[in-house]
Amino acid sequence: MCPSALHLPRRSSGVHPMAAALLLSLCLGFPPWALACPPGCICASDIVSCSGCNLSTLPPDLPDYAARLDLSHNSLSALPVDWTPRPFRRLAVLLLGRNRIGQIEADAFAATPRLLHLDLSSNRLLRLNASIFSRLAELKELLLFGNQISQIDPNAFVGVRSLVKLYLSGNILTSLPVILPDGGGPLNLTFLDVSSNRIARVDVNTLLDLSRQGGIYLQGNPLICNCALLGLLQYWTWREYLPFLDFKDDYKCKDDMAFALNCSMDEELPVQVGSYQVDPGKGLRLPCPGFSSSLPRDPSVFWVTPTTVLNLSEHDPDSHLVVLPNGGLEIRGALTEDSGVYVCVAARLRPGASPEVHVVVGNVSSLPASGLVHRGGGEHFNTAFTTLASCVVSIILVLLYLYLTPCRCRENRGGASRGCGGRAIILCSDPRDVESGQRRANGKRVAFLEPQMEDCDSAAAKSPVINASLAITEGILKNGSGTAGQGLTDTRLIV
Repeated sequence: MCPSALHLPRRSSGVHPMAAALLLSLCLGFPPWALACPPGCICASDIVSCSGCNLSTLPPDLPDYAARLDLSHNSLSALPVDWTPRPFRRLAVLLLGRNRIGQIEADAFAATPRLLHLDLSSNRLLRLNASIFSRLAELKELLLFGNQISQIDPNAFVGVRSLVKLYLSGNILTSLPVILPDGGGPLNLTFLDVSSNRIARVDVNTLLDLSRQGGIYLQGNPLICNCALLGLLQYWTWREYLPFLDFKDDYKCKDDMAFALNCSMDEELPVQVGSYQVDPGKGLRLPCPGFSSSLPRDPSVFWVTPTTVLNLSEHDPDSHLVVLPNGGLEIRGALTEDSGVYVCVAARLRPGASPEVHVVVGNVSSLPASGLVHRGGGEHFNTAFTTLASCVVSIILVLLYLYLTPCRCRENRGGASRGCGGRAIILCSDPRDVESGQRRANGKRVAFLEPQMEDCDSAAAKSPVINASLAITEGILKNGSGTAGQGLTDTRLIV
């Protein structure tokens, strides 16, 4: 049962409730009608809920201060352009799900320009007309699942530039909706759910482009298996694409269909995976790793480049990135921004190999560790030799520091050393081994001690920090055996 409206109780002092409401609205800065709540609705702060009230028409006195308006689970059949006499300047969430809405007039959402979340799920919508959501420039989530949508106008999402998530599952679509970011559509769509429709053929280029940014769900559609779709699913498997892996059993296109579809030549092909380098302005041809086309011009091969998605069927003679008839990719007049990872998406008889190809335009020192297959420049300095030489020099410097002693520290009256600055001694990894009279042959380390009070004589050699009768000092990079004479008497030297 729909709850009744909230009323202010009458005070025993004789103050009328309407007068109290008027005084409160004036104190809060709202107009006198702002605190009014439609009959049968619940109004709390900036939330207005008229859910489950069996409304067939919208209440004319909806408060325009609402930030969340819930009109779900009613019997609304249409959304006219004048469904509210006043614009909702603060409305961010509008819930219209579980109604009977079959018609939405143009500019019906002109009164809600700040809307972020719109729920039109489980209604009776048959199609989406052009620019139906054009006034919702800030909309981020649009729920349209559970309708009977069979047609979507190519301009239906023009103007919805901020849209991030679009839910269209459970309709009767036969093709993917046209979403053109360059034509005024969403710029950062990262979630598209078109599952459980009637889609038989898909545009792999569009799916590759969308899957680079986020998740796309296609399960529950009668997709026709071909080499292009099989290559896409193999690529998603290699990439561990969760929107596909979570529903992999719902896809009828399997790897074992590659032989029947004759997607690639039945022969042992080398996995041509590696890194390529080319000088700026030069040309480079990349083979598709592990793939060889049996057709003279195979349109089922796609290349995902650092900037776009390419296919043979969309050949542009003026482009400097061209897909070749054999499935390879040609880079004409290489630019520095062409550097990056290139992925060849194609149906392979033996899936699982990496389809990646690394390309570096210019300096080859930025190549990954996978190796260089093709060179376009001269020889470069070997960084491995540089690392080895640096290690040798570091060891020599440590040895010089340990054994060249330019000064000697005077001993105090008690015969104990007063300490020289920057001393280095070799100790066992565990001080308890020294105290117990046993020393391990491995795990040694150098302990650098902070300078203490010293009085050095430049004419003589330094005296050791620890008396030779108390501990045996060993050299770096030696693994000798034996035991120390005695434990260390000064625990401050143990690290």
